Amino acid sequence: MGLQSGELRKAGVRIRVQQQPLRLLEILLERPGEIVTREELRSRIWPNESFGDFDQAVNVAVAKLRAALGDSADNPRYVETLPRRGYRFIAEVAVVNLAGAGKAEVASEGGAAAAEESAPVDVAGAVPPPKSFLAHHAGKVSVLTLAVLLALVAWIFFPRHEPQVNSIASPNLVRSLAVLPLENLSNDSQDYFADGMTDELITDLAQIGALRVISRTSIMPYKGVRKPLSQIARELNVDAVVEGTVLRSGQQVRITAQLIRAPVDEHLWAQSYEGDVRDTLALQKRVARTIAEQIRITLTPREAASLENVKAVNPEAYENYLKGRYFWNKRGAENSKKAIDYFSLAIANDPNYALPHAGLADIYQITERPQLARKEVQKALALDDQSAEAHNSLASLLYLFDHNWEGADKEFQRALELDHNYAPAHHWYSMYLAVQGRKQEALAEAEKAYELDPLSPVVGANLAKILHEAGQDDKGIEQANKTLDLEPGSAVTHAVLGIIYQDKRMHPEAIAEFKKALQLGGAAAEMRGLLGYSYAVSGNRPDAEKMMAELKALLPTQVHAALDLAIVSSGLGNKEDALHWLAKAEELHVGDLIGMAQDARFTELRTDPRFQAIAQRVRAPK
Repeated sequence: MGLQSGELRKAGVRIRVQQQPLRLLEILLERPGEIVTREELRSRIWPNESFGDFDQAVNVAVAKLRAALGDSADNPRYVETLPRRGYRFIAEVAVVNLAGAGKAEVASEGGAAAAEESAPVDVAGAVPPPKSFLAHHAGKVSVLTLAVLLALVAWIFFPRHEPQVNSIASPNLVRSLAVLPLENLSNDSQDYFADGMTDELITDLAQIGALRVISRTSIMPYKGVRKPLSQIARELNVDAVVEGTVLRSGQQVRITAQLIRAPVDEHLWAQSYEGDVRDTLALQKRVARTIAEQIRITLTPREAASLENVKAVNPEAYENYLKGRYFWNKRGAENSKKAIDYFSLAIANDPNYALPHAGLADIYQITERPQLARKEVQKALALDDQSAEAHNSLASLLYLFDHNWEGADKEFQRALELDHNYAPAHHWYSMYLAVQGRKQEALAEAEKAYELDPLSPVVGANLAKILHEAGQDDKGIEQANKTLDLEPGSAVTHAVLGIIYQDKRMHPEAIAEFKKALQLGGAAAEMRGLLGYSYAVSGNRPDAEKMMAELKALLPTQVHAALDLAIVSSGLGNKEDALHWLAKAEELHVGDLIGMAQDARFTELRTDPRFQAIAQRVRAPK
């Protein structure tokens, strides 16, 4: 092998490998187990680069090296990163046999046994090795040529075993996976791009019906977290994980991905893809197709077409859409405003781009602006009728605001047909079914959402609530506490736990949970409604009336407060006030009003013709 040419020979076949990753590995192997500083790498490999160019170049080289090694930055087996210091080669390196300059066997990490299983490697162009490497192995061998070092390089880069993916005996071994957050190798301001690439890869893989793919909400907590892959796999209950890196430089993008059967930390496949930023979506679909091939999944014609069909998107529109998604996923009022701005910019860049419209629809719906949401979801579907996100948004609009139960059911089914791994569709559908009184179906959908998104506090809290509504209070409390173990600051989970306690007439416990939810920033109106009702039914009228005053102050900005005022009034026994506020909630188009006929807090009002008239007008299921 010639270092200058960057060529290796395996079984007589010449294989070209880029020079800088090989040079980087050579330097690391000079002092195995010792730190090689970034400054040293710069002086030896990139002496003429500016600091910014060098910083990017070394990141790219390390990423390429790791991809070839099947290594991971979070769980390294070969190359360890020491933040702000440098790198070191951490696997054991030993020469176990020297058969000649042209044939050598070297063990790295696996010891002699691994070398014995390996066939000799053909190496050409040997030159003397660095002195520091000779010194490190003094006493082990009397003569060592660079052929040994190069054989080690070849052994790591090109294992003599058949690729491990071929060892998969049954296609059933990998039927669930998680795409861990792709590592951003660009500058810090490109985090949104790496996160967007992660989202897109999840979305593409989720199209495959034979796979269970963990939702974005549950994988993002692992961003920047160093945990063994086997532990992550156990926590997410998956067979395999995909991890990788994203590097963007100007208009060029490089995606490196690897597939690992996590329970046994078995590397199955690794590959890099690069191209113009305009080709990013195509690159993502290539990664998804390759993963399906590696785990031997047979794609249906529709799935295959979906992974082949790449719509042309204006690059500026795509970038602004990714920024919008980035801020929308952060939640909160300020981030929602930024998300709206970026989605709007994306639409201005490319009016025919459907996804920004779907993003706006979700924001407007959650903030109780149904007319704006309807306008955006209709545009999204007109541009792309194959969007599961848009069909899910439409389903929610149809039942919450239009009270079109049949249409909503049809749209939920369509969303799940398009993407059976789309956790929000299972989650929202479970709430729809619960309002319909279809308790067992609701529970099945809530459990499916939880299976796909086990770390989402909202999904976990919803499962606890639906268990409670199905008459399984103990399991509901257990699920709520399990969710709080993962996310103690989840306001919605504390609220659900409070609801279960309240229905069990454990008023002090319920009040404590509602106070905690309000303190943690739960929905201002709903939390005051829950707390006010608990005060009322437990005999604490002054505090209940205090909640009434605070709710009135939230109107008309927060329209949900009208329904919450009706709830507290009912708890206080003020029937006329309760009916007044229910009528106001109808006037303000409060979506949650559809559950009024089943709400136990309105039991005393059900026989009143005015209550029945409102329930009939909003088509509230009985």
